[in-house]
Amino acid sequence: MQQNHSVTEFILLGLTQDSMKKKMIFIIFFILYMGTMVGNLLIIVTIKSSRTLGSPMYFFLFYLSLADSCFSTSTAPRLIVDSLSVQRIITYNECMTQVFALHFFGCMEVFVLILMAIDRYVAICKPLHYPAIMSRQVCIILIVIAWIGSFIHSIVEVAQALKLPFCGPNLIDHYCCDLQPLLKLACMDTYLINLEWATNSGAICTSSFVILMISYIVILHSLRNHSAEGRKKALSTCTSHIIVVILFFGPCMFIYTRPPTTFPMDKMVTVFYTIGTPFLNPLIYTLRNAEVKNAMRKLWHIKITSESKR
Repeated sequence: MQQNHSVTEFILLGLTQDSMKKKMIFIIFFILYMGTMVGNLLIIVTIKSSRTLGSPMYFFLFYLSLADSCFSTSTAPRLIVDSLSVQRIITYNECMTQVFALHFFGCMEVFVLILMAIDRYVAICKPLHYPAIMSRQVCIILIVIAWIGSFIHSIVEVAQALKLPFCGPNLIDHYCCDLQPLLKLACMDTYLINLEWATNSGAICTSSFVILMISYIVILHSLRNHSAEGRKKALSTCTSHIIVVILFFGPCMFIYTRPPTTFPMDKMVTVFYTIGTPFLNPLIYTLRNAEVKNAMRKLWHIKITSESKR
């Protein structure tokens, strides 16, 4: 990574400087991160192992859980370790790597949520054509496009970060590396870079949220023509999706679609969508989805039975 500055490492100030609060942060976020990994990995294993969860909706849910696990891992482990560290030092290259990972898996989650909305739209509004439109081959192509799109977005973000010259302070008033806190340390006029950043990340967040909400409004409107049982099932699934969309995109738009200003709540908002949302997603999708719960019960029953026979 090309370095156009004299700073080779940064110091993350984290969420707090209070020693007692640091211990509380360690306990709270260790539990949240473990819950995130266990919940999402359980969904991944269940979908891969169950024959009843072979529809496109669960194909995309598999990749959403994978993106959630990686997205949380891009920030949570360092936050947990740094909460017990005296000096929270992160090298320049590690910082750029974290920027890449944060945006790559965050963007992947955005694209997967869009694909899940497309799947629900076709399933509910075009049921007769659903098997042909959302075939396994089409789903794989869509996921590959999502990976490529996420890679391009994160490369652009890292390229913007690499343009920033750092020649003075190296204290990042945050718990992770991202463009917004890095812009505050750059010894140059960052107006144009911030504009590019808002155009890239901000436009993706806002446009994706608008597209998703319009699609779910259309879907909910079309449910009038379905039977009571069909409406109930579709409404339960769509409600779960809408909750996840709002929980993820609300904080995301707050951070990425505004001028280069900082607010005291920025850190907690970032915590919510990078650590809180990946923790909540498995709960939302399992508690509100009977098929996933039944598949999990069968998986554990088979496992317990096989262990008892040994």
